[in-house]
Amino acid sequence: MIEVSALRKSFGDVQAVRDVSFRATDGRITGLLGPNGAGKSTTLRMLYTVLRPDGGTAAINGHDILREPLRVRQAIGVLPHSAGLYPNLTARQNIHYYACLHGLDGDAANACVDDLVLRLGLQEFADRRAKGFSHGQRTRVALARALVHSPRNVLLDEPTSGLDVMATRKLRDVVRGLRDDGCCVLLSSHVMQEVSALCDDIVIIGAGRVIASGSPDAIREQAGTADLEEAFVALLDRSL
Repeated sequence: MIEVSALRKSFGDVQAVRDVSFRATDGRITGLLGPNGAGKSTTLRMLYTVLRPDGGTAAINGHDILREPLRVRQAIGVLPHSAGLYPNLTARQNIHYYACLHGLDGDAANACVDDLVLRLGLQEFADRRAKGFSHGQRTRVALARALVHSPRNVLLDEPTSGLDVMATRKLRDVVRGLRDDGCCVLLSSHVMQEVSALCDDIVIIGAGRVIASGSPDAIREQAGTADLEEAFVALLDRSL
């Protein structure tokens, strides 16, 4: 469970996040939908404690991001916009290193790594150095790294950006599997097709504020249109 209350964050004179509040529940995929520059990534970075908010707060599994950042990090798996793999390590070694950081070792760490290599289809390049990986390969390894400690809350920042069709389908299947296992999945996107294909709930952000939230049907009803993309555009226009 992720609960966000009145988050704010500025960078100098730029107000990246002005007032963001929402709830993402277990066993559902919640999408942060908005145009580029809306504040989606900044919101996620505050949730995974890389950025400190200027105001407001949030809790993940009841742990406050300001008072209990370590407990928050233990409760989440994060796929940031940039994969950030260690280029001289193999895919398997990148994942294993994160397993060790999360307190796994020996047979337990090896078993988790082997399971993720199979689940995410990494077998062909699992023992190759990451420096030569394609974008899709890097993304899948980074996702495996994020899941190695079996987190119950998973935060994904534009997870399919730059992926080809087959890699996108594979990643979507994994995300749906996380939901079906009861995880709370929160992902950001500016791609309507992505949100429509994956999300049970949608939070639309424009200019750093939440302008609408609810199920896809509720969003369409609020905008008065049967098409989700048209609803998104209409609600953004009304917020200006």
